[in-house]
Amino acid sequence: MTIEIVCVGKIKEKYFRDAIEEYKKRLSRFCKLQITELNDLSIPDRASKAEEQMILTKEGDLILAKLKKDAYVIALCVEGRQMPTEEFAKTVNDLSILGKSHIVFVIGGSLGLSDEVKKRADLSFSLSRLTLTHNMARLFLLEQVYRAFKIINGESYHK
Repeated sequence: MTIEIVCVGKIKEKYFRDAIEEYKKRLSRFCKLQITELNDLSIPDRASKAEEQMILTKEGDLILAKLKKDAYVIALCVEGRQMPTEEFAKTVNDLSILGKSHIVFVIGGSLGLSDEVKKRADLSFSLSRLTLTHNMARLFLLEQVYRAFKIINGESYHK
């Protein structure tokens, strides 16, 4: 199975990069992991709604260009469905059973995801009702994917 994360923005802080590398290493025995980082667009101070929408659309176009037709796309967005870890693990496992061998998680920029990306998504998912930085969202997502694979394989993991 291939798990891909398509995200807007790059991780600058070393401690986040180190933590992400640790989860990439842990996940390597369960799946092929790809992280595709797209350049985020600069948002002018006091941007108008029209300017924000234009940036959101441009970032959305960049994201959509990276999504393969056969990929099962999960958009991370605040209005997405929340689920406990066990249900998340079951969802990943069910996708595998259904032959969905390429799952793509999409994390937008600071303005979120365009409507076009949300429409392309097969599932909208929310990690939390809390506001998370994009760095934390990426790290938390990787941790939950790792935890899901541990559950799927009947291995113990701290609760």
